[in-house]
Amino acid sequence: MTQDPSADTPAFQDAYPDDLSHCYGCGRLNDHGLKLKSRWDGDETVAVFQPAPYHIAVPGFVYGGLIASLVDCHGTASAAAAACRREGRPLGSDPPARFVTASLHVDYRHPTPLGVPLEIRGRIEEITDRKVIVSETVTAAGTVCATGRVVAVRLPPSMTPPA
Repeated sequence: MTQDPSADTPAFQDAYPDDLSHCYGCGRLNDHGLKLKSRWDGDETVAVFQPAPYHIAVPGFVYGGLIASLVDCHGTASAAAAACRREGRPLGSDPPARFVTASLHVDYRHPTPLGVPLEIRGRIEEITDRKVIVSETVTAAGTVCATGRVVAVRLPPSMTPPA
């Protein structure tokens, strides 16, 4: 497994405004959340996450819901970063580029072991003004344990916190 090649650069999620930084999976302001951090690695996005012992399904293996959460949050963060890259502006500039999940699909390929970091990689498959499709892999100790696909859409006005 490779380590996050750009861990010294700010994560996509760190550019979210405070009022949009409470997500359980990636919100930096959620004290009980996973705090996933995603970054560019060339044309792919990457995040590395170390599951805790309580992220257990059966002894020695990661709970599948955690894997789905990682695919979900890495996908929406990748969508935000890709939208800003397409628009030629930095993530964190106004208006905030924030996406939510319209569709999430995860295929579990191999049991995911506890005790090793998980690498989540995303590739942008399609991007429009409103929607981004991201395909992803989750790898543990060199084995692809899961693949996923996220259809992310821009945050609807009904979910935007009042100013």
